[in-house]
Amino acid sequence: MDRSVTGGELVVRMLESLGVRKVFGVPGGQTLAITDAILGSSATEFITARHENAAAVMADAYGRLTGTPGVCLATTGPGATNLLTGIGGAIRDSSPVLVLTCNNAGENIHRDDAQNADHVELFRPLTKYSRLVTHAGALCQSVEEAYLNAMSGNPGPAHLDFARDLIEGPVAGADVAVPQGEHPMCRWVVQRPRADARALADVVARLARARHPVLWLGNGCNRSGAGEAALALAESLRIPVITTFNGIGTVPTTHPLVFGALSRMGTRLSSRVMADADLVLAVGNSLNAVSTGRWRMELPHVIQIDVDPAMLGRYYGRRTTGVVADARATLEELLLLLADRADGLAASRSSWVAELQQAEELWWQEPAAEATVDGEGLSPPEVVRRLRTAAPDETLLIPDAGNPGVWSYLWQIRRAGSYIKPVGFGNMGFAVPAAVAAAVADPERPVLALVGDGSLGMSLAELETLARVGGRVAVVVLNDAGYGNIRQEQIVHYDNRTIGVDFGPSDYARVARGLGLSAERTTDLEELAKRVGETLDGRSPALFEVPIDQRVNAWTYPAFRPYQPEEG
Repeated sequence: MDRSVTGGELVVRMLESLGVRKVFGVPGGQTLAITDAILGSSATEFITARHENAAAVMADAYGRLTGTPGVCLATTGPGATNLLTGIGGAIRDSSPVLVLTCNNAGENIHRDDAQNADHVELFRPLTKYSRLVTHAGALCQSVEEAYLNAMSGNPGPAHLDFARDLIEGPVAGADVAVPQGEHPMCRWVVQRPRADARALADVVARLARARHPVLWLGNGCNRSGAGEAALALAESLRIPVITTFNGIGTVPTTHPLVFGALSRMGTRLSSRVMADADLVLAVGNSLNAVSTGRWRMELPHVIQIDVDPAMLGRYYGRRTTGVVADARATLEELLLLLADRADGLAASRSSWVAELQQAEELWWQEPAAEATVDGEGLSPPEVVRRLRTAAPDETLLIPDAGNPGVWSYLWQIRRAGSYIKPVGFGNMGFAVPAAVAAAVADPERPVLALVGDGSLGMSLAELETLARVGGRVAVVVLNDAGYGNIRQEQIVHYDNRTIGVDFGPSDYARVARGLGLSAERTTDLEELAKRVGETLDGRSPALFEVPIDQRVNAWTYPAFRPYQPEEG
């Protein structure tokens, strides 16, 4: 070597070999050896966030959208702890993320040095892998192992905590340690297991016997890219398809066999589909609390297909047939194995599916008839439905936690892979940082961030980040002057008694303009649709503040109530 290479430079070279091109973070004294190495890199870019939690959310969203690890970087102590909420979202929603923290010098870790904290123990419950790295000989191997954990099996965040003296000091033999070009791991880490032949034969027999099977797609189908395979099987066998909340976006909801999402809050349409089922094919679906009403949902026999064997039969074990396999590969195999019986099975289910499709037509008509309420502000269902008509088909919708996510049931998915939301952890303050990551991943893609004023307050400074990054991003703020979902739950369950949910007057459009964004406030639905459409077709981000009617309650909205069999 013609000069020594620092540990920080070696970290960046390893990341480059593993395909990392973006790092989101907030710099600090302990991170400088890594950020300086990024500055000298021609392949990797550092995106400065205004808060570490936002950097973690950006990494989460980037991982979901690209299928490659999103990377976030923070300094010791409060920098690291600020990452935790966003990383909780990544682990619960199975997003590949590399979490990099930089600690004090190795000899001073666990001593009373500035901002001292045990990062490994802090991150262990919210990551697949958490490790302190203090020795140069372990540096490359630790990055490889973290990447392997983040990408393999059920994806998720992996954490590395680097000692400051390691990344600031020289590392001998660094040129030999880093692979030239693409790391070999990148070519095989995406391999997924295929199903056992006997297990597949059992699934085939059960599908052939079922009169009313339902295909219930979860987040694992998103991660596997199983949407096309799921639709091919559904079309061949005439099987209705629903998704979990986290499975939204796997398949277009405009497809005639797709009937939306089933979760804790609705819908009457998807719950009707499930009420008719005599067999559930749960693919990449953990059957978690959000999907099953905290496991109060009565289910028929379940065929559960998941890449993680620990998920199989975890909650409905006595009525589950488990298959350890990749979602897409298994659906493709089932299509081939059932091909000779497909026509007869499809014909036997046609009348049932026709009834469901008629119910779907009525369901989509219902919100338009019941959404309008005379009062101050617009009705959220009307806003969502009108924005859908204004947005290009390929628009990525990013609803934040709370009511924006609930109202997004009314957003028709026209392209697979065009929806992400914080589901498992429900971390507020997601939509704006995630929109930044989406713009970084693909500056040409239109992005609509649907955020409540409560969540915006937790990510407000990232509007400046969005203005700096740019992109075809429209941020629509549903302003009900409070924590609307919690207020509405109090109204429903506590006899209209509310506490802690109301804000004072706020002018978010004015704040956004102060942070460099074009922004306006409007109560004119047609003007809103026009301006949002222009932004999504344009080159620069903008924010639109929309005062909404508090009385339109997501908890009692008729279209979201569970189906009752006597409804017919």
